[in-house]
Amino acid sequence: MSDEPATSPPHPAPTTSTATSGTATSPTGTAPAGTAPADPAHDPAPKGTGALLPRGEQLRILLDLVRPHRRTLALGLLLGLFSTALALATPMVTKWVLDTLGGDRSLAQPVAVLVTLFLVGSVVGYVQWVVMGTLAERIVLDARESLVRRYLRATVAAITGRPTGELVTRVTSDTVLLREAASSSLISLVNGTVALVGTLVLMGVLDLVLLGTTMAAIVVVGVIMGALLPGIGVAEKASQEALGRLGGTLEGSLRAMRTVKSSRAEARQAAAILGAAREARDHSVRAVRTTALAWTVAWGGIQLAIIVILGLGAWRVAQGELPVSSLVAFLLYAFNIVGPITELTQSLTQLQSGVAAAARISEVQAMDVEPDGPVGLAPEDARADRAGAAAHGAVVGAVDGAVPGAAALDGAARRTDVPVLELRDVTAAYGPDREPAVRDLSLVVPRRGHTALVGPSGAGKTTVFSLLLRFLEPQAGEILLDGRSYATWSHADVRGRFAYVEQETPVVPGTIRDNLLFSNPAATEEELRRALTAVRLDGAFDDLPDGLDTRLSETSVSGGQRQRIALARAMVCRPDVLLLDEATAQVDGLTEAAVHDVIRAMATTGAVVTVAHRLSTVVDADTILVLEDGRVRAQGTHAQLLATDALYQDLVEALRIRDAADEPVPAEPVPAETVPAETVPAEA
Repeated sequence: MSDEPATSPPHPAPTTSTATSGTATSPTGTAPAGTAPADPAHDPAPKGTGALLPRGEQLRILLDLVRPHRRTLALGLLLGLFSTALALATPMVTKWVLDTLGGDRSLAQPVAVLVTLFLVGSVVGYVQWVVMGTLAERIVLDARESLVRRYLRATVAAITGRPTGELVTRVTSDTVLLREAASSSLISLVNGTVALVGTLVLMGVLDLVLLGTTMAAIVVVGVIMGALLPGIGVAEKASQEALGRLGGTLEGSLRAMRTVKSSRAEARQAAAILGAAREARDHSVRAVRTTALAWTVAWGGIQLAIIVILGLGAWRVAQGELPVSSLVAFLLYAFNIVGPITELTQSLTQLQSGVAAAARISEVQAMDVEPDGPVGLAPEDARADRAGAAAHGAVVGAVDGAVPGAAALDGAARRTDVPVLELRDVTAAYGPDREPAVRDLSLVVPRRGHTALVGPSGAGKTTVFSLLLRFLEPQAGEILLDGRSYATWSHADVRGRFAYVEQETPVVPGTIRDNLLFSNPAATEEELRRALTAVRLDGAFDDLPDGLDTRLSETSVSGGQRQRIALARAMVCRPDVLLLDEATAQVDGLTEAAVHDVIRAMATTGAVVTVAHRLSTVVDADTILVLEDGRVRAQGTHAQLLATDALYQDLVEALRIRDAADEPVPAEPVPAETVPAETVPAEA
């Protein structure tokens, strides 16, 4: 888990008139913004942290952001060079005006040229500013689009393995650092260099002695700046990381606000958050100090050089070795040279921040993503297999929330002679260095009916759901859907057959209607009404000002209502398999009754698989699998297991559930030995 965060610059850098346009792309630099390689093993983005990347590699990442917009970048460069040329011509025209004063020639022409330079320069500067500003925002948008798409395509383990606050700051803050670094700073480096060289050349035309003095000052300033700039980059990156940690700590504390308050831990948690804030401040102050020193050296050196030039130039004028007009023009160039040097200093400072941000953003591109197609086939085979799946009745769901395939599947095309789901000797772990979460797990889910998974906490029940939904991939063994291996289905194909109700039932941003239609946006009002009635929510939102179109938040509805909204969403989805994870663990009696009604109704037309600690949810299940230490130790009905399995008896006793104790017990109950061995270790 990375603790590297992202932030906005701790101090604004001044802008210059020679900023111009740039470009943006996805942080990988190898695909258009918003795209991500399907195979993480072939992801060209650098792996590891930005801190470990060589400086040249970090700069290459930043340049890759610009490459797709190179035409706009070229336009900005031309505008900047044109603006620089106009600025370089102004002192020479001023000299022309001064020389004209000593003769009988008219001032009209040089003054007209001077005014023209001013007007044209103003227009060019305005156009350049607009081009650069527009480009900078495109870069930010492209980077954010790439990050968001990568997040949503990433594996569940890759996303949950990082603090949410850190992921958010990479989208909101790191991308802002790219705005200037990937656009104006790159152009300003070229523009400032051209302006500096052009100014020095014209200074040499006016007076070589004064030029030598100026060059000596520039060399001294350049050496000192070269020593300070790396420190700016290190301080900026440390500041970004500290601010990201602050965001993660604050986000986690706000999510757990009820726990914080009930534990009387406000002061302690505030101390932890403010500790992270002070750390961010300390790094930012170091960055400010280093940057301030660099700017002070640059400005002080140039100002000192101008004083020396003024004194030396006045002496040379007094000696008759230099015309007054040439001295005035030279001084104008000396004052103007502050612009290119300032521009170069600013650009290099921004580049340090941008390079660090680009490297951190590139880390997101190293996150494992779910493949687009079947994982066990070559691309051409995957395409053919997807076509076959469509003919078989499976409709590929889309990441953007398209209607799941289950809603449109042709029931006549479904095979009824095989179970809807089957696990055969499946072994899987939550990481390469972790113990297997399941080992040699085999189980069958019939096409109709209610299958329940029970067992003590940590027995592995939720791991089974993670495998079914492809949040976790098996290391060995095989999972079958409709008799076909999961390897021949895409993730979207598989998930289009399920509806999943989580234990915590988080709400998604939007209205109540958005949440209800989240899995099946094409559902009709009648389908929505029937689902709300089934979960006993009909009329529950009629008194709200906007009814179902009321904005929904975690606090605007009760926990039981959130659970029933999730159940209604599952019913609207019309799945082949309904997965309920601890659906009645912490709900009121009305919600529990609604859950039982939904289970009974949906089990008559499809498969329902439940995980529950409250066995009242599963006493009527057609098949109950008892898990312990990652293995299925017994299976049967409630009555059978109550009579034959000690662990199940303990679970029933602990929860005081004896609803079906009077049910007749078959003469030959299913012994535990007949059940294939399964291992499902404790879930996190």
